[in-house]
Amino acid sequence: MKISGKLPCAGQIPVEHHLHGEKWVDEFGWLRADNWQACVDEPELLPEAIKEYLDQENAWCEFNMADTVELQATLLGEMRGRIEADDDSLPDEEGPWSYFERYIGDEEYPSYWRIPRQGRESDVRVAAAGKSDLGVSDLDVKGQSVASSQQNYTQEQLLIDFNVESDGHEYYSPGDVEYSSNHAWLAWSVDTVGAERYCVYIRNLETGVDEDIINDVESITWGDDRYLFYTRVDSEHRPNQVYRHEQGADPADDVLVFEEQDSRFFCSIWTSLSGRYVFISTDMNDQSEVWYIPCDDMTSEPVLIESRTEDLEYSVEHQGDRFLILTNADGASDYKIMQTPCATPSRRYWRDWLPSQEGRMVLDVYAYQDWIMWMEREDALPRICYARSSGAIAMAGDLPLLETASVQRIDFDEEAYALSLEPLLEFDETRFRFGYESPSTPEQTWSFDLETGERSLLKQELIPSGHDPENYVVRRLYAESADGEQVPLTVLHHKKTPLDGTAPCLLTGYGAYGSSSPATFSASLLSLIDRGFVHVVAHVRGGQEKGRAWYDAARFSGKHRSIDDLIGVAEYLVAQNYTSAGRIVLSGASAGGLLVGAALNRETDLWGGAIAGVPFVDVLHTLLDENLPLTPGEWSQWGNPKTDPQAFADIRSYCPYMNVQARAYPPMLVTAGISDARVTYWEPAKWVARHRQRRVDTGAIYLKTNMTSGHFGETGRYASLAEYALEQAFALKIMSFCLTAR
Repeated sequence: MKISGKLPCAGQIPVEHHLHGEKWVDEFGWLRADNWQACVDEPELLPEAIKEYLDQENAWCEFNMADTVELQATLLGEMRGRIEADDDSLPDEEGPWSYFERYIGDEEYPSYWRIPRQGRESDVRVAAAGKSDLGVSDLDVKGQSVASSQQNYTQEQLLIDFNVESDGHEYYSPGDVEYSSNHAWLAWSVDTVGAERYCVYIRNLETGVDEDIINDVESITWGDDRYLFYTRVDSEHRPNQVYRHEQGADPADDVLVFEEQDSRFFCSIWTSLSGRYVFISTDMNDQSEVWYIPCDDMTSEPVLIESRTEDLEYSVEHQGDRFLILTNADGASDYKIMQTPCATPSRRYWRDWLPSQEGRMVLDVYAYQDWIMWMEREDALPRICYARSSGAIAMAGDLPLLETASVQRIDFDEEAYALSLEPLLEFDETRFRFGYESPSTPEQTWSFDLETGERSLLKQELIPSGHDPENYVVRRLYAESADGEQVPLTVLHHKKTPLDGTAPCLLTGYGAYGSSSPATFSASLLSLIDRGFVHVVAHVRGGQEKGRAWYDAARFSGKHRSIDDLIGVAEYLVAQNYTSAGRIVLSGASAGGLLVGAALNRETDLWGGAIAGVPFVDVLHTLLDENLPLTPGEWSQWGNPKTDPQAFADIRSYCPYMNVQARAYPPMLVTAGISDARVTYWEPAKWVARHRQRRVDTGAIYLKTNMTSGHFGETGRYASLAEYALEQAFALKIMSFCLTAR
């Protein structure tokens, strides 16, 4: 790669550190601004020396990618062409109204509307009558019939238009949109900085006026028509308080309902589908504690279900006279569903409803009046399950009797796919919706009838520029890791791509926090696939694709297994001629960036390049700094290097920043967000600066810092595509590969 222009140079201010008998020097710690907390919320306060360095890096990236400007424009045009400009969501029906979300033309953000429920002939909307862009008949989509309808627009009411609200803001990220149960009020939130501190507005739907404003909020939920509950974010960007706001009252008088004192725990809130309870949960990686407030007594004190206990995780849903508990209690590492009377909710009264089964991980659970639905995952594939259950709980003395579910399951045929379960809003429903997609199949939304087992297609994601899933190959394969473990991988490529080792490969992974990587459809990714790339998702340990043990195996001193797995997948792809050594571009974001950085340090010949988005790469220094927003809660994932010498040694051994070597590395594109409170801007900045200091080819690394956004980058549906276009242009450039789509 030709390097020209002015090479950025970060000044070095060596600071010597000592801990656990070890000594090391950090030359670039000065990039962490002393006033970093203020800078996250107000980037204009960033010290000039730091801003100057970040500007230099941005200019260097722009200069060296200048020869791809035309390519980026082409990619961007292709990506825009796959987005349906005018698009309505399926309606959420409750009471007398149907609520829906709408995109129009070139608008970046949605608007929210409602229409009298009888104003729509049906809640069904499909791509078109006759022949869809999937190349299958609307009368035979996966063997199921499809209904279609026209919308009645005459009675629509605009509730909020985020395109209007965003005017004048450099950064704008809509958050929650929640209406009260009497349909008179709309609570909506927005982040205008990127630091994930939301401002909540409460709109009178009769007048259209926002009457109340609440700052520094993370999430909201209505308790009843009068009270709104919200979690407040502290100075460390941690949601640690729950407040109750009375509609029409001064927010300064809002009542503190719950406060979490332990900095390792984060608060969340939700209202049960039954509308009977507001739940407050405070969680860390392996502990939970849930409280409830009855919606018919909103000003009462929260009631504890079960105190936090080490290694006890649980969440709660309500049905009838019982609570349903999704939990790992009694050693159920892959979780099970238990039940307990609402009148006696503590652990002593919990009894199995759906017993645990090793290797079958139970995910989210939802309850209707007469039905329970939940998601499961086994061997990296999800499925939807359901069972009839009235919510009545049989008792023997003061203890509930065991009720074993009569389970029905919905299965699918593709080798790799993703599912979402979407319950409807009314508690007496007998239908739910689910989303289905795969790397080759755009998202479909189906309606499922619990009484009859029939399903019908409601909506198919449109690809206006055209898309035929038959042109693509999706495979679920397994690669052997260093210790013999079989690692799942999801492969996508065009059917015309030769599998003779000549194809370049984009290899992505995450592998942390138990977060699994679903096999979803990405319209933007098709630009690479159509140019001959093979895309592979490595489902490495650290996620939960194969159950809780898959996650636990890569925690603490086991983190090396995530890296071993990624390298094992890469070696398998080379051996099977999907690609060849030096033709693999690594890609990972956040904790996935840690995976990328560690793999770059471990191997030299496999990688042809790397894309690291907001990468968590200065792991050691971050986990040593308990004043950073997320650090105390992170210790249960990685270990505490401050107090534990073994944790210190483990983290130091794989930390990407600590292990940059004086050798050649492949070209790298690194991104950061100046207002990112999750992975602060100085982590990728320090990493790039150290690479320039040590690596042989100092120029072949580019850092692009978004000076107006946070962890998730640009938020508009079109504006965000520019980042994908830059990354794909980089991948195509460094592979010197075909620039023309098939």
